[in-house]
Amino acid sequence: MTFSDPLALLALALLPFLVAAYLWRERERVRSAAAWSSPALIPNLVDGSPGIRRHLPLAVLLVALAALIVGVARPHAKVTVTREEATVLLAIDTSLSMAANDVQPSRLAAAKAAASAFVDKVPSKFKVGLIAFSTHAVVAAQPTTDRALVKQTIAALHPGSGTALGDAVMLAAILGTRQPTSDGVVPPTSVLLLSDGARDGGRFSPDQGAQRAKAAHVPVYTVSLGTQNGIVDSRLPGGLIEQIRVPPSPQTLQRIAATTGGEFFQAATAADLATVYKQLGSRLGHKRVSRELTDLFAGGAALIMLVGGGLSAFWFRRIP
Repeated sequence: MTFSDPLALLALALLPFLVAAYLWRERERVRSAAAWSSPALIPNLVDGSPGIRRHLPLAVLLVALAALIVGVARPHAKVTVTREEATVLLAIDTSLSMAANDVQPSRLAAAKAAASAFVDKVPSKFKVGLIAFSTHAVVAAQPTTDRALVKQTIAALHPGSGTALGDAVMLAAILGTRQPTSDGVVPPTSVLLLSDGARDGGRFSPDQGAQRAKAAHVPVYTVSLGTQNGIVDSRLPGGLIEQIRVPPSPQTLQRIAATTGGEFFQAATAADLATVYKQLGSRLGHKRVSRELTDLFAGGAALIMLVGGGLSAFWFRRIP
């Protein structure tokens, strides 16, 4: 605990003198009473001695005075408060396999719709960023509180070619550790990854990306899109069209979620997405801030004085 006006605490040194003066006054009172009365007759005149109750109101008053003096010194203490900042990173697969229409109208369209719905549900004080990945993973939208910008960026996504799944998780982990607030503290970050889970290319494997996210304390919640019957059309030279089977790989997404401390979902339902941002809310961090406690000491002193006055009034019948 620190004090803005520590010199005011010197007044606490007066309290022992008040106690000494009270004790001296009590001895004088007893000596004076003995000179003008017979102590042997007192039990016939009163029911009993108040004992320690006689001194308790003064003790309460001294405690209240001590609290008031500390309050005048303007004490400050470090208290723990909940951080309201957090970052959510959306990682959306835009590979060729996401063009499959086994999920209507397509896997990518379903992912974009789910991501937009999720953005609408995220608490307004949270930042939301967007990572898109196909052959490469890129930051499509830096973490921001501008929901309209993020949703516009989601709507503009279109299918590419490869699936750099591991690169996307790695990028999310790195980006999640580079979002300090004004006080220099990095708020908690979570990732919502929507993909069919089938890796095709990229510098890093999904396991490497997951290990980096785990080390950065960035949980990755994964949503698997697609069925085993997924097919995409690939245009060949000469105008021919080749149909390619693109079954999803939920096992990969399950492994990413398990490694990073996230959760795996088979489909992007509203209930699943609600679980994600509720889990994020439970991960909100805390910070230590300095708070002035003058009001607490002043209020406590007033309450103690009221208690002392009440005890004195009722014990010694000082109220009608």
